[in-house]
Amino acid sequence: MRFALVLLCLLAFSFRPDRPAYRIYDAKLKATTYAKLLRQAADADVVLFGELHNNPICHWLELQLTKDLADQKKGNLVLGAEMFEADNQTALSDYVQGRTTGTELAKQARLWPNFDTDYKPIVDVARELKIPFVATNVPRRYASLVSRKGLAALDTLSETAKSQMAPLPLTVDLTLPGYQAMLEMMGGSAHGADSKTANPHGGNGDVAANFARAQAIKDATMAYFILQNLKPGQTALHFNGDYHSKNFEGIVWYLRKNRPGLKIMTLSSVELADPDKPATENRALGDFVLAIPADMTKTY
Repeated sequence: MRFALVLLCLLAFSFRPDRPAYRIYDAKLKATTYAKLLRQAADADVVLFGELHNNPICHWLELQLTKDLADQKKGNLVLGAEMFEADNQTALSDYVQGRTTGTELAKQARLWPNFDTDYKPIVDVARELKIPFVATNVPRRYASLVSRKGLAALDTLSETAKSQMAPLPLTVDLTLPGYQAMLEMMGGSAHGADSKTANPHGGNGDVAANFARAQAIKDATMAYFILQNLKPGQTALHFNGDYHSKNFEGIVWYLRKNRPGLKIMTLSSVELADPDKPATENRALGDFVLAIPADMTKTY
């Protein structure tokens, strides 16, 4: 009898009663619900969904949030995404407004390789419900130019090219923890890299700093086009890689710099060995933290 009880106890502790695909926490890592996330999102001016690009749970939850916000906002929702670059706005708008087909969109825009599986379902909701969709990212060639030659290289561009990015000159604070981490990854530091000046151009030799500045031109441009397309009473739901809004930096910093009173909500996605046990370092990554099993299957 005692052996049977011990065996039952071992079985109880060996097998979890549930295998959740995700858990949601608030900034203090207190467990919360999707319903609370949705309520706060509907009340925000801007919602930044920091995704893991190859994670199916992120993409599925983005789709659900799009549908639910569309239902709640009643025509006062605008979408935006890092995955579309500003010079592809016409192609994206033509598809969303029903003037072109998916085949034409693929020919006219530079779509990410995982567009069909991960982002097309969201774009198709926008098409069906006539929701504006903004291509917010700077064209990649200009971010690459900054990475190679510094911000000063942008001054040589045409006015048409400059219209596809945040207004120049660009303020970049390389002492922000996110940019500082990039500098350290590249073997540099913010010290001596004119880190907090209004126009930190840098040069060809400043490889680490220019790498971070290339990230900053993306962050600033996404913030700029979000604000350019946000009308009073609307909520802008924006999809971007987690690093662009994690720790309330990146896009958030530029949004607040340009419009301090904006009500911003962020979600940060993390993969954990056990989503039921977030670690201290996951605290305050965003207003909400989406915890996903580390062994979750990937979309690519």
